[in-house]
Amino acid sequence: MRLIIMGPPGAGKGTQAKFIAEHFKIPAISTGDIFRANVSEGTPLGIEAKRYMDAGDYVPDEVTNRMVRNRIDEPDAANGFLLDGYPRTVSQVEELDGMIRFTGHRLDAVVCLTVDQDEIVGRLLQRAQVEGRADDTEDVIRRRQEVYLEQTEPLIAIYQERGIVHEIDGSGEVDEVTARIFDALDVIPES
Repeated sequence: MRLIIMGPPGAGKGTQAKFIAEHFKIPAISTGDIFRANVSEGTPLGIEAKRYMDAGDYVPDEVTNRMVRNRIDEPDAANGFLLDGYPRTVSQVEELDGMIRFTGHRLDAVVCLTVDQDEIVGRLLQRAQVEGRADDTEDVIRRRQEVYLEQTEPLIAIYQERGIVHEIDGSGEVDEVTARIFDALDVIPES
């Protein structure tokens, strides 16, 4: 399965990605995790990414595209993958289409988690306290929500035109959301 999980920051994508990846025996590829690892290691990519992340903005496409292409070319992604945090722009959609087409496959589905914005802000503020995330201040969280609405939400329309979007209510207990996702995905034939 070649999948994307979408939704605003704090919708539960990372949590659900782990369950989906395990269920389909594919790697969950999170650009956010890769960026945070680079930031903590102080790599040149991490230093560049941190500047954007601290402002609540997205890392530039050329950096992100290169990183994703390298990752889905790894052997564990040969039978599929779940992308979390990519694509986030129209040009990234086009880039991903080319990457997948090159492998002779197609994108199977896009899972779109929907959650009330105030619930998301509360979740992220709680996560910031628990995990000590300096990038999760209320101002940055609200800015990321704005950036998501401006730049990423329109991508859902692109995938809706292709008939591969599955909107899933991301509210409630984790296992309830997981069950909703599996109900939607288990009936999809793999490419």
